[in-house]
Amino acid sequence: MFVKLLFALLLVPTAAVAAGDKPNDAQIAHIAYTAGNLDIAAAKQALAKTQDGKVKEFAEEMVRDHQAVNDKALALVKKLTVTPEDNPTSQALTKTADAKRAELDKLSGSEFDRAYVENEVAFHRTVNGALRKTLIPNAQNPELKALLRQGLTLFTAHQRHAEMLAKSLGK
Repeated sequence: MFVKLLFALLLVPTAAVAAGDKPNDAQIAHIAYTAGNLDIAAAKQALAKTQDGKVKEFAEEMVRDHQAVNDKALALVKKLTVTPEDNPTSQALTKTADAKRAELDKLSGSEFDRAYVENEVAFHRTVNGALRKTLIPNAQNPELKALLRQGLTLFTAHQRHAEMLAKSLGK
């Protein structure tokens, strides 16, 4: 299931670039905002299901940090009078994340915790790669580019946190 997310986030923008149709700032803003919302939804699912204090703390961090970045993104697109533009990458991300949440919903206890954290490692690895390789290089507006770079710094820390948590959970 996660392989589809990887293709959606990395290959769709790459294919668009290869075709000479680079994602524009409105599409990049939508992709980044969608990815943040999807991670917030996953974290809220974890908060509802987990009994593990470390997993709960991590999920709370994901909600807090991704919401803060999304709030900054909304303020920026409002300031720039840019309307985020839905696109195939955002749609594929949403479809794949919805399926993953449905899959995780069937799990409980430590099985859920390990699967959730493993997915967070993979999700952040993929998002960080897309930020580095596609979204930041193609962003035209300097303020959007700066916000994406701030996000990359924060999400790289999230990835490291998730990797450490996965090790502590036995994954």
